Amino acid sequence: HWQVPVAHCFGPPGHYKRKFCTVCRKSLESPAFRCEVCELHVHTDCILFACSDCRQCHQDGHQDHDTYHHHWREGNLSSSARCEVCKKTCGSSEVLSGMRCEWCGILAHAACYIIVTPECTFGRLRNMILPPSCVQLFSRNFSKLHCFRISENLQTESDEDDDVDGSTQGSAKDVQISTDSSKQTLKIFDGNDAVKRNQFRLISVPRIAKNEEVVEAALRAYYIIDDQQEYELQTFTQQVLLSDDVINRNDAAEDSNLGSVFRESVPEAWIIRAKPKDEEVIRIYPAWLKVGMAYVSLRVNKDSTTQTVIKEVLPLLGRQTECLQNFKLVEVLMGSKQVQRMVLDDQELILNRLKDIRKTSIRQMNQTRFYIVENSKSIVRVNLFVGGLPPQLSPEEYTNILKDELAIKTNVVSVTHVYQAQGAVVLEISCFSEAERIYMLVKDTTVNDKPLNAVVIPEVMASKIPQNCCPLLVFVNPKSGGLKGRDLLYSFRKLLNPHQVFELTNGGPLPGFHTFSKVPSFRVLVCGGDGTVGWVLGALEEIRHKLVCSEPSVAILPLGTGNDLGRVLRWGAGYSGEDPYSILVSVDEADDVLMDRWTILLDAEEPAEGAENGVAEPEPPKIVQMNNYCGLGIDAELSLDFHHAREEEPGKFNSRFHNKGVYVKVGLQKISHTRNLHKDIKLQVDQHEVELPSIEGLIFINIPSWGSGADLWGSESDNRFEKPRIDDGLLEVVGVTGVVHMGQVQGGFRSGIRIAQGSYFRVTLLKPIPVQVDGEPWIQAPGQIIISAAGPKVHMLKKSKQKQKKTGS
Repeated sequence: HWQVPVAHCFGPPGHYKRKFCTVCRKSLESPAFRCEVCELHVHTDCILFACSDCRQCHQDGHQDHDTYHHHWREGNLSSSARCEVCKKTCGSSEVLSGMRCEWCGILAHAACYIIVTPECTFGRLRNMILPPSCVQLFSRNFSKLHCFRISENLQTESDEDDDVDGSTQGSAKDVQISTDSSKQTLKIFDGNDAVKRNQFRLISVPRIAKNEEVVEAALRAYYIIDDQQEYELQTFTQQVLLSDDVINRNDAAEDSNLGSVFRESVPEAWIIRAKPKDEEVIRIYPAWLKVGMAYVSLRVNKDSTTQTVIKEVLPLLGRQTECLQNFKLVEVLMGSKQVQRMVLDDQELILNRLKDIRKTSIRQMNQTRFYIVENSKSIVRVNLFVGGLPPQLSPEEYTNILKDELAIKTNVVSVTHVYQAQGAVVLEISCFSEAERIYMLVKDTTVNDKPLNAVVIPEVMASKIPQNCCPLLVFVNPKSGGLKGRDLLYSFRKLLNPHQVFELTNGGPLPGFHTFSKVPSFRVLVCGGDGTVGWVLGALEEIRHKLVCSEPSVAILPLGTGNDLGRVLRWGAGYSGEDPYSILVSVDEADDVLMDRWTILLDAEEPAEGAENGVAEPEPPKIVQMNNYCGLGIDAELSLDFHHAREEEPGKFNSRFHNKGVYVKVGLQKISHTRNLHKDIKLQVDQHEVELPSIEGLIFINIPSWGSGADLWGSESDNRFEKPRIDDGLLEVVGVTGVVHMGQVQGGFRSGIRIAQGSYFRVTLLKPIPVQVDGEPWIQAPGQIIISAAGPKVHMLKKSKQKQKKTGS
């Protein structure tokens, strides 16, 4: 019943407990598919029968409307769900029941939902949702997975499931191959296409079934509810395939033995055929949506052509004064995986067209619709974000690399944005096939041994965003915190617009910031560990000057372990499966706070160890950003041990500093566990030398949480220092005397040794020392380390203390 067919976006098959298939309505025991954008769940075997009725998350040039209607999806509600209309429960875990709007989430009984006002206002989260009418994406050739940037590696190995083989063996699960001798099992094909692919459905019928009972069972196997009188079964013989014209009418069986189709030599396989008709009624849908009616019905006969149909339809739609040449008739096939459109030729005979489609596949006929469309000069603009290029080149140099590596056709491809620091460009492509070619080719291209990556990005039409709307830009690191990241990606795509949800393993934070660069006001939610948060804040710092909203506030959903920043901002120690909807409500109600960030300049004076054949270059100075803390000595050494353990299993680890300095595993053995760190380093705070006590570790802290929640500074007041805050422009410097002391701090029995507080630090390293910044460790060669405030303070979101405000949707 959706006006504009939108294909589903099926992820890899999975196990979904207590869910039901939307096609056959039975429960999903075996692996099944779910749409990554809407609540649709289907069996492998039923996927071919799912119709294209996914949420419409963007405009693609076929339509332009700003009012949104509820997008109802049936079933799979929790058993506590309550109906908006009659307030009684409408969910069930026993059967497919109840309706839910895919945008605002209101729930209703199948009998009640029809009286809900059709217009949807997006519910409680409306101020965070990127409205679909503000997003434009020309996506014709790209699969939905590409459009929503759903990374392939989360997909299964074979993406070929357009010909889901389930329809051969899978359907057998419903038909118990009966040992009962009064029944028999037949293979049913729904047309020539199914025969070619050898895809049949099995039906089980009594041996003495009447012809029409068999036809009915065959139609039911294909979920076709038309009148069985209009169909017949035809024996499947090789001859049928060789010549489509020879239609074996199978009349002997019809006439001589009306009681039963079956003789002793029953053919096992049959094809459903539509009986030929001299005229039919077809539905024509107007492609412009300003009309009050969904479709008009029109009678066609054997002389009706595309042209005569357009001529008869226009007056019925109140467009009789217009010129026929301005319209075309489009045949739309709403398959589950993609929506295919084909413009019909002016002279095409409509009845013949219907006959051909039915001959190919009755199911396909069931998923075909005719639209009348106005000819418009449609412009094609596909935006591709290409990353992984060498940094700091000029726009011309980038264009030349793309010409050499991807043979781009500059008449249809232009470089519209260049991000030099990150080695990324945005291409605007005015031809679908060229866009698709470049996208596929990028995946297999490396420049300077670095793989390129490409992301299809939508265009956000900032001028259309409603006044009070502040969309949420969501970044999820699916590698953090086990598989929780993946589930969150799914939940946020479903609760918001998938175009505002970005996977960090797919091109990093930049595609997201670029997509939102013209949005006047937005907020950010980062789902991942402290390292992920640092990665996103660093990218924000670099690209801030190119954003209309240059200081968006950032909320955190901590995944994995540690998460000191998440703790300080009250988002908790780690996500453990709370309802993603209530997380979004908390983000909406969170308070804006400022936080200092720091820049650390590491300038080694000596060449790093382990250089090739003794000829060593001094390392160039390295600059890193710090949000939480920076440790020298024992704290960094333990972090490094842990890091190497992770490096043994690189699959579990994704580093964010490309140039990690030189890891010297042997260097670890050289560091004696005596309290000698104070002899190996000198510390200057705000231009004054500071005497160091006898310690094994020195830590600079920006936030009052260290090492997964410990309070290193301690709470007792001290007239030498200010009370620490995350926005006071000061760092606290603390010493620890060794592993035992660190353990006591973690246990909450002691705090560190307070050494200093200041806003500018210079540390001189007299020998190689382990250093860690926000959990990222390496061994730093002797030289200088300078820590100073970085750029403007960042706006963070702190979870509000009061209970969530009850606000009606």
